[in-house]
Amino acid sequence: MTKSAEHFDLIVVGAGSGNSVLAADFDHWRVAIVERNTFGGTCLNRGCIPSKMFVYAADVAHQAGNTANLGVDSSLNGVRWGDIVNRVFGRIDPIAQSGEEYRQSQPNVTVFKGQARFIGHKTLDVNGQQISGEQIILAAGARPFVPPIPGLTSASEAQVEYHTSDSIMRLTKLPEHLIILGGGYIASELAHVFNALGSAVTIVNRSERLLAVVDEDISAAFTKHMVERMNCILNSPVINVKQVGSEITVTTKARAISGDVLLVAAGRVPNADQLEVTCTGVNVGPQGHVITDEFLRTNVEGIWALGDICHSIQLKHTANEDTRVVAHNIAHPEDLRRPNYSGIPYAVFSHPQIASVGATEQQLRTEKRVYKRVVRYYSDTAYAWAMEDTSSFVKLLADPKTNLLLGAHIIGPQAPILIQQLIQGMQFQLTVQQMARGQLYIHPALTEVVEQALLEF
Repeated sequence: MTKSAEHFDLIVVGAGSGNSVLAADFDHWRVAIVERNTFGGTCLNRGCIPSKMFVYAADVAHQAGNTANLGVDSSLNGVRWGDIVNRVFGRIDPIAQSGEEYRQSQPNVTVFKGQARFIGHKTLDVNGQQISGEQIILAAGARPFVPPIPGLTSASEAQVEYHTSDSIMRLTKLPEHLIILGGGYIASELAHVFNALGSAVTIVNRSERLLAVVDEDISAAFTKHMVERMNCILNSPVINVKQVGSEITVTTKARAISGDVLLVAAGRVPNADQLEVTCTGVNVGPQGHVITDEFLRTNVEGIWALGDICHSIQLKHTANEDTRVVAHNIAHPEDLRRPNYSGIPYAVFSHPQIASVGATEQQLRTEKRVYKRVVRYYSDTAYAWAMEDTSSFVKLLADPKTNLLLGAHIIGPQAPILIQQLIQGMQFQLTVQQMARGQLYIHPALTEVVEQALLEF
């Protein structure tokens, strides 16, 4: 600790999930919160919450004009993009502002706004102010990854204007033609949003399938749907990106495509490097993540990490779990707890929706595990007859000896809701028979497709 450093009992770097650490246990601690952007972090301001508000509007817009098979003739009369943006951020921005004002009003909390970086052992510099802490929580999250493609990362005057998920939702007008680099969940959700609301969309992806990390059957079905819906250039790495006036041209191995707005959605990288955590001795993994033990402690005593900065799986619900654990472990060092990551579920709120928990079939094959496989289509249920759904399905993977689920994957309407009972069943180690027959299923609700899939075992 340098002589000029102001000392705190606890420093929290990052006011996303890290802001939730400060429960009653810390009311009498002297606390510093450091945030370089807006309070609330990625989820509230640039990620989960605003994107799903856009997705809901897109879902409604997409349904209009796609109801003829029900005997209902409908059309989309128009989209007021400015009103959509104002509805989303008119709700979100005041929450972020009030969160910061609340922390600033607390007598035991000091808020530092600016980029933090370590300059010595448990000592940080924030815009020229030096602070140190007995306990430090690294909760600074991650940022969009910009791949080293000529025209994107060049420092020359020819550098192309592009957006990431941080900025694309605050555009002042809808793009005429949006080009998206990437094929993960961010690319897939935003492709749905802008396509449904009226933009022409082209997805450029270096692999042959979208959402390549999800279960292979789900990925294949989703890719087929998106190829039928919009322009997809797959299995084609980008060679360069150029801009002339307002026209942006992406040249791939296959061909060139031009549009007026470019979205780079090629993944996210942890912010450990920007904090210069190695200056305080914290170990970092090969992918840039802060390394922690099972209690979320780093190798430096008194320094902890939570959320995206220490996870390759960057999900808000895992960050929330981390937050609860770190808060408890710091306040109760005699009773250390481990986060529960068993069967981490996730969802993709595109169209169609996707939800998954547990192992994929390709993972089980790689691990040479024996498994049983069931695929059940929504169309086997009465509710799907009402929807005229012929492509959505549930895929379950189970251990033939124990009859416990190893993985569950759903593509179709209400997928994130339908999978929840399977998540709970896996968590409480119910067999597929217990999940199928241990309770009544409402007829003719869509949940019957889950019941039917379980019964096939």
